[in-house]
Amino acid sequence: MAQPSGEFRQEAARTRGGELVSGGLLVGVGAPDGSEARPCPEEWRPRPRRIERSEPARGPVGGVGRAVGPLALGAGPTDLPLLDREADIAELLGLLAEGRSIRLVGQAGSGRSTLLSAVAEAAADLAPGGVVQLCGHRRTAADLLQDLFAATHHAPGFRPDPGQLAAHLAGVGAVVVIDEAEPTGAELEGLLAAAPGCAFLISVAPDSPPLPADSRLRDHLVAGLSRAACLTLTGRLAGRPLDVAEKAWAVDLWFESEGLPLRFVQAAALLRQRDVSVDALVAAEEDRRDVFGAVDEPAPDPDPAIREDALRRTVPLPSVAETASPAVRLAEGLSEPAQAVLRLAVALGGECPTAPHLPALIDVGQGESALAELADAGLAVSIGGHHRLTAGALELLAPHWPARGCVDGAAQHFAWWVGHSSVSLAQIAAEAEVLIGVLLADRTAGRHEAVVRLARAAAPALALSLRWGAWERVLELGLEAARRTGSTVDQAWFHHEAGVHAFCLQQPSRALAELETALTLRSAAGEQRGVAAALRMLDLLRADGRQLAAAAPAAAAPGRGPVIRKIAARVPAKLKARTGKRRRVVVASAAVLTFGVLGTAVAMSLTGPDEHRGNDPHGRLDQVGDTGNAPMPQPSADHSPGGAAGTAGAEPGSPAGTETAPEPSASGSASHSPSASPSKRPSSSPGATGSQAPQPTQPPVQQPEQPPGGTAGGGSAHPGGGTSTSPSATPSTSAPTPTPTQAQTTSATPSGTASPSTSSPR
Repeated sequence: MAQPSGEFRQEAARTRGGELVSGGLLVGVGAPDGSEARPCPEEWRPRPRRIERSEPARGPVGGVGRAVGPLALGAGPTDLPLLDREADIAELLGLLAEGRSIRLVGQAGSGRSTLLSAVAEAAADLAPGGVVQLCGHRRTAADLLQDLFAATHHAPGFRPDPGQLAAHLAGVGAVVVIDEAEPTGAELEGLLAAAPGCAFLISVAPDSPPLPADSRLRDHLVAGLSRAACLTLTGRLAGRPLDVAEKAWAVDLWFESEGLPLRFVQAAALLRQRDVSVDALVAAEEDRRDVFGAVDEPAPDPDPAIREDALRRTVPLPSVAETASPAVRLAEGLSEPAQAVLRLAVALGGECPTAPHLPALIDVGQGESALAELADAGLAVSIGGHHRLTAGALELLAPHWPARGCVDGAAQHFAWWVGHSSVSLAQIAAEAEVLIGVLLADRTAGRHEAVVRLARAAAPALALSLRWGAWERVLELGLEAARRTGSTVDQAWFHHEAGVHAFCLQQPSRALAELETALTLRSAAGEQRGVAAALRMLDLLRADGRQLAAAAPAAAAPGRGPVIRKIAARVPAKLKARTGKRRRVVVASAAVLTFGVLGTAVAMSLTGPDEHRGNDPHGRLDQVGDTGNAPMPQPSADHSPGGAAGTAGAEPGSPAGTETAPEPSASGSASHSPSASPSKRPSSSPGATGSQAPQPTQPPVQQPEQPPGGTAGGGSAHPGGGTSTSPSATPSTSAPTPTPTQAQTTSATPSGTASPSTSSPR
């Protein structure tokens, strides 16, 4: 990765602009008023193409990536053959061949990344899609899915939504290797579910939570190396065989460290520094003898190796306590360029910029050699296109290696760099963690204006490079700094960008809140163009919400609409066919019930005492209405005061010819007025009125269910062929049968429904 030409201090920082497609949205990034999304035309939507295995599209996560730039060169711990891991590799390959997914767990420095690379190299032919190696350092689950899509499909500038992503990844069958995966729990399970045809091999941090019971993953513990392997590793990295004292020292370290490979990489670096001290003693002795002579001293041994061993014994080995935390001692033995790079990495939270940035940041011309020295000492490791400090090194070095102003101009440099036209989006994506480290360092130092400038320059570049997890983090840091500076314009810009980010991620509630806040701030600041941009995004957001709401009922029961309509269409025809048959059955049942109730009432009136005759003041038997077997009642010339015509429903001598007596009111007296108080029980006839009937002395009789157009017990016939229900569903105890001298009428409502009424004798 070449550094852009020109003097950046004399050139103003430019904002990178461009367009990308996110799902069904065309997102314009880098506009002066903020990013803006709109529906993407169909002809502009990308057509992703699957990358074949023969295409050189995927490289190792720790190697030189495309358009990323050179990493640390030279021999290091990763150049040595893997020791004491043959059984682990065979077991992991067998599980991957069965389609299993594995999570590598272990202590920090146990060699998980090295084992991961070895298995990935050996598993090239296990799956039809080959091996896809991804870096999980500071990546969200959405970032990893996007990286997996980009590694298996050719679609530059396209970030599919979850539905499109699932469709594209459904047919991918590969071994996916993720180093230092940070998602856990449901996020990690969702990552695996998005690519069901892939087998995953991931390494996680030592403090990761345990797997759920139904997880697709199974844990594989990466333990320490054996004692023999640790001694062999130390000797190879030291560059010479170990003497007796050094072997005993290494064995003590093996017991203390439980065989962690990183500890022996650092131990070998301590031995190399000790050798440098021994070489310095040898050189000093030779110089002293050549210049001043050695008249009074005994003659040295003619064999240089023997003399060197004798001088080495004068230099003590590090203690066990020093080897337990060797970062400070190792840092003191580094060269000046390596120490400057280490100081910069500590100031940036453990992230090392790539070599082309080092001359502009700390005036180190040989950045590759400095990074290689850090890696050989076990203080840095290459991951994801750049270097970072190893586990525990940052915590040990931070109190002893202050920043000393090494990041004072870093924000200005990177603000210019991300907007330069010669810098590719892949280069910006590789430096995303370094950009966040610069923002955090300036925030700690109180340089909030520098944070705002860098965040406004880096956010569009990270959005275009599809590092949306880093994009969101930069927006958060920029908004926090803008609030500290009190700049309303900058706050509105960051709120607007956060709203567009949330809208593209299908988070409407958050997008609405951010855009409304941006609109309020821009209105207060008088930014007319900014207000218009916020209003356009709000209109699009609300229109998208209405479309989702309109589609929600259809999505609630997919595919059931036509079936339900067909069933509903057959129901009226079946009911219509059953009407005649059901009517005849109900009419017959009502007739039987009527005669049974009437006979019981007559028997009680003839034999029972007066006190059991009910509460009817006239002492008359409650007439049970006509059944469906009796002739239809004919209107009479006599009209009741309510305007209802009296009818004689049957011959005078028949039981069906008796009239229905009025029911007593709630106070115990019968109501003779046509406008009687309403009963507490509903009536099926519009003209039927009455009050609550007393409880009968006989068991209640269950009434048959009234079908449409059918009859109910105690009701008179409608002109249309049905009968209405009597105001009282159960008979009451009444007086003996009235004599023919009593004038009895049955009034009918204008609708043809009979209602009982009582007229006085004329």
